[in-house]
Amino acid sequence: MRLLPAVLMTVALACVAPAAMASSSVALGYTPKYPAGFRQFDYVNGDAPRGGRLRLPALGSFDTLNPFTLKGDKEAGVAALMFDTLAEKSLDEPFSLYGLLADDMRLAPNGKSVTFHLNPRARFSNGDPVLAADVVASFNALTRDKSAHPRYRFYWADITRAVAVGPLTVRFDFRERNAELHMIIAELPIFSRKWGNGKPLGERTLIAPIGSGPYRLKSYQLGRQSVFERRDDYWARDLPVRRGMFNFDQVVFRYLRDDTVRLESFKAGEYDVSSENIAKQWARGYRGERFDDGRIVKATFPHQNPQGMQGFAMNLRRAPFQDRRVREAMVLAFDFEWANHKLFYDQYSRSNSYFSNSELAAQGMPSAAELKLLEPYRGQLPPAVFGPAVMAPDNGSPAALRANLRRAAALLTEAGYPMRGAQRVDARGRPLELEFLTFSKAYERIIAPYARNLARLGILLSVRTVDPAIYQQRSDDFDFDMTVAVYPMSLSPGNEMFEFFGSKTAESRGSTNTVGLKSPVVDHLLGEFTRFQNREQLVTASHALDRVLRADYLMVPNWHLARHRIAYWNRFGYPKTLPRYYQPLDWVIRTWWEVRPATRDADADDGAGRAG
Repeated sequence: MRLLPAVLMTVALACVAPAAMASSSVALGYTPKYPAGFRQFDYVNGDAPRGGRLRLPALGSFDTLNPFTLKGDKEAGVAALMFDTLAEKSLDEPFSLYGLLADDMRLAPNGKSVTFHLNPRARFSNGDPVLAADVVASFNALTRDKSAHPRYRFYWADITRAVAVGPLTVRFDFRERNAELHMIIAELPIFSRKWGNGKPLGERTLIAPIGSGPYRLKSYQLGRQSVFERRDDYWARDLPVRRGMFNFDQVVFRYLRDDTVRLESFKAGEYDVSSENIAKQWARGYRGERFDDGRIVKATFPHQNPQGMQGFAMNLRRAPFQDRRVREAMVLAFDFEWANHKLFYDQYSRSNSYFSNSELAAQGMPSAAELKLLEPYRGQLPPAVFGPAVMAPDNGSPAALRANLRRAAALLTEAGYPMRGAQRVDARGRPLELEFLTFSKAYERIIAPYARNLARLGILLSVRTVDPAIYQQRSDDFDFDMTVAVYPMSLSPGNEMFEFFGSKTAESRGSTNTVGLKSPVVDHLLGEFTRFQNREQLVTASHALDRVLRADYLMVPNWHLARHRIAYWNRFGYPKTLPRYYQPLDWVIRTWWEVRPATRDADADDGAGRAG
């Protein structure tokens, strides 16, 4: 997520003070859509009725109520329901923020600090006021406590300190001017400094957080269920950024072991809304009497989300994948066209770019502005970077597949993996054998035809399906050859790019640098995402980085869909106007409401693990 550099903030902010630029709203390179005093966001129903219950599925299990640590299997709702941030992001603008906990934001004239004034009405779930000391404590816990997930340290790495300059005023100091830092720190989740009574973050495992958000945790059963209740005393419910949102009295998460159980449980009425990611299940599983008579509604909802990149990540920490030619051969062997037709019912489009479905995706030949960024590194980059943007191979016909497999075989031999009998071997005669790690059985049928193509090349690819908890642990430790990875992108990419692709994160346990990329050229290009001066420069930097990543064959590109697939029991209402950029279940939680109550009570809450 990104924002304007200080030099352009006079365009983005609602007003400019003599000593500093201040506002209750800020946008990245444009005037915020909503004026001061607006009533509500366009994508909510400000008069939505409140009440009822929403039951949602969660895959796997949980053993911690703390969403901020690396260790533990996280509960699904705490992070989304219990913490407010300093400002709220609009879902129908590229990157605009409007005051939530903060009623005023001031960027210093030199762009090296930002100051927030807190709304004096803001209260935690225990009734305490939200103070600057709580904001400082939240920041320090997430960025200084070694048990916190490392993503927070990477994301806010250029913030040197948080200072309470008054009871309701907090200032963040920056190491240097950064194009987006004063906006992304506004996304800091705020919790009470009393949470855990001073214990380190990692020791607050089953201590329910004291949050500033619209819900409190009512009860939980480890690994089975969690129940949240809406706060009657929620101070922000009538603010413009909250009106018409979080309408359910209760939100319940039910934990399920696999996707088959999830679907059957939904059709049996054990939860209310299903967001489907598996094409086969959407095409064949969402059928039956309840769909035919209208008790369950099956619908698709368009979105304009940048799709980023999903793909089969190749772990560059493992020897075979340290050779670009091996990686290119792996890409050539995947027959997306066959999979889309036979397995996905022609529902998907191929993801060619790390910025798919957005203007940030590189196309055609590099522009003069892109070449200005790339030319100094020509000797360190493959020639393909300077030609047409690399596209995923087309295996749409048997002849095309044969040609691509021949090309892949030549690359493998050139890389030092000749054939010995029916198998590729390395210089020491060891077979080229790889393991694909997943927690979802759905990928077994996708990998099987891919493995057959690789077998024709002399590569043995096996699938290891493990429990979600084990999968998370192995992913955090980078203990895999290949796995599915997702690089989600916003329309304003910035500091998070360092965690995705920066050399410093390649060996940092739990980071999202899944492939283990260490590239001085990429590190230099990432700097462009914090020092751009306008939107055009940000787009140029995205194009240049996209060309380098695509030409390096780090991933076997997968697919994307520009619509959300949602089925729901027909007792809910939702706003007529959709957001432009949204995730399905988050949209449901935030903006839907209950029209009529459920006909059965499936919440056998015995009070185990009651959180208060």
